[in-house]
Amino acid sequence: MSLSTTFKQASVGQPIGKFDYSRSGNPTRQAFEAAVAALEGAKHGLAFSSGSATSATITNMFPTGSHFITVNDVYGGTYRFFTRVAKHQGIDVDFIDMADPETIFQHFKPNTKLVWIETPTNPTLRLVDIQKVASLAHQHGAILVVDNTFMSPFFQRPLDHGADMVVHSVTKYINGHSDVVMGVAVTNDQSLFERLTFLQNSIGAVPSAFDCFLANRGLKTLHLRMHQHQMNAFAVARYLESQLGKTVHSVIYPGLESHPQHNRGCCCCVCARAGILRELGTQRQGRVR
Repeated sequence: MSLSTTFKQASVGQPIGKFDYSRSGNPTRQAFEAAVAALEGAKHGLAFSSGSATSATITNMFPTGSHFITVNDVYGGTYRFFTRVAKHQGIDVDFIDMADPETIFQHFKPNTKLVWIETPTNPTLRLVDIQKVASLAHQHGAILVVDNTFMSPFFQRPLDHGADMVVHSVTKYINGHSDVVMGVAVTNDQSLFERLTFLQNSIGAVPSAFDCFLANRGLKTLHLRMHQHQMNAFAVARYLESQLGKTVHSVIYPGLESHPQHNRGCCCCVCARAGILRELGTQRQGRVR
């Protein structure tokens, strides 16, 4: 672990190695970035101080007057940024139902630069067909970014299905120990990587080397944790489903055959059982979140 903020130089402006200042690059951060990229099947990875910082930095890749398309039940933090920050930067965002990818077609504009999806979505656990959305985005000259936080690379690798970039809130499954706030973006596209690297350094929303050390520790147990998450969540889902009409009003979980998109899980996710039970209702207590 390298906690240094500056690195030895032969003379002013001439670093001996590849690192000079930790905002621009750090050995521990680079090791974590490379590890997540490898898990996602990507060539490049960039870490940020939070998932929201990742979203904000990506948005800054695009000029004023750009148009984005995203799901209408996108993560609340992303919705807040798009509607209350990006809007004032001159970015126009449409929030649409992507249950049927073909409906996206009518929302593309000449200035559409980015399509941002989650699958499953947060919090309503709807599935989006990555491959179909990627095809539509590319036909219109836009890039596709997939937030893979809920699935992790253990269950789903969106780049394999045509996504241009994958992002994570490392805070959740990737770190897995509730002691780090961080985000990460990975891509195979050299041009996107170079643009995002410039912004990572210029904006400076980077994680500390110590947080990268902790997150790298979390990666070592990702496969064990995700397997157990799957087993536990499915067991809870089946039990709650058995209580429908008694104390439970509804169960929303893609791994159950009763989920309206259950049969689509295999084309979007390696295993639709991973994730969480996000919403259920009880006759006595109403909605539980």
